[in-house]
Amino acid sequence: MNRDDPYGPEPLARWYYVAATLSFLFMALACWTWVMQTVTDPATLPADQRQLEEMIPWWQGAGFAIQAWPGIAGSVALLLRRRWAEPLLGLSLAGTAIWFAGFFLVRQIRETASSDVLGPPAVVLVITWTIFWFARHSRQRGWLR
Repeated sequence: MNRDDPYGPEPLARWYYVAATLSFLFMALACWTWVMQTVTDPATLPADQRQLEEMIPWWQGAGFAIQAWPGIAGSVALLLRRRWAEPLLGLSLAGTAIWFAGFFLVRQIRETASSDVLGPPAVVLVITWTIFWFARHSRQRGWLR
């Protein structure tokens, strides 16, 4: 490591592929969740979940899709050590922010949703930010081609 340039190229860290694989698994879970949410008939849900599902505006659902699909592509790019991982994961982070914002901007959701409904989106936002940070860190270290 060059002490004069803290962001200069460094040898690939031993933990890189572990972090990239965990990123991929998280984004695969997001894609699976999006598919399950999309194909599930709201009539089969309990009344409280059905009510919440019916309140979600189209743009919040689009934010979830933007979080999931570019996120999985970006995590594959991390596994392949490609530079395009960073912009894809940045797009995924933006989608997560849109999705998360819906829980606070839509009055009906904000008034109806309990804290156990708001907790998971907050965790997803933090994890997605961490994955984006990892991609950025990897690019700065010269680990992505």
